[in-house]
Amino acid sequence: MFQILIVDDNDSILKLMKTYLLRDGYKVLTASDGLEALDVLDKEQIDLMIADIMMPNMDGYLLTKELRDANYNFPILMVTAKENFEDKKKGFLVGTDDYMVKPIDFDEMLLRVAALLRRAKITNDHKIVIGEIVLDYDTLTITTKKEDILLPKKEFLLLFKLLSYPKKIFTRQDLMDELWGYDNETDVRTVDVHIKRLRDKFDDLEEFKIITVRGLGYKAERSV
Repeated sequence: MFQILIVDDNDSILKLMKTYLLRDGYKVLTASDGLEALDVLDKEQIDLMIADIMMPNMDGYLLTKELRDANYNFPILMVTAKENFEDKKKGFLVGTDDYMVKPIDFDEMLLRVAALLRRAKITNDHKIVIGEIVLDYDTLTITTKKEDILLPKKEFLLLFKLLSYPKKIFTRQDLMDELWGYDNETDVRTVDVHIKRLRDKFDDLEEFKIITVRGLGYKAERSV
């Protein structure tokens, strides 16, 4: 079970976030500011953090910077009343992964949390081995019996995602949201283009196949 840390000095918002996350099956810890969050992190393993920006003692910007400087790599979702570009830019520069502006849509928050956790799994699982086929996340390379194939990043992440969850069906929108981002305006048919390119390159391999699930999306099946 994933464990999430919420850091917010607004007790009512913190309680609402906690309620939604618990209802969605997460374990939840809380802190009222950045200093308290650091104390929690000294004692607990955290998979994702949701942090307000404007807090006493240590704000969300400084907390995020401190964590990234200390090599904490879990996803961070910043939540704030500030919505201008410069505030968002500062958040991303210090190391946040995503950004939501108050008032929070809590259902959207759950979607963003799930996407960040899935993306973190892709990042943390650096290799997939299927028989004699190796997908290496660090080099974006597929090693087969005959050759090493360097893929464009989006193609690699798409294949890595599908093979990380064999037989799980992903809609085009699922894949777009995770690999291209929620705010991206690219047409979802871009996924079809990338799938076709992957099939052209790897359709002769026996170790895995990319399957079209009509009316739904795509899944990968592994032979090993």
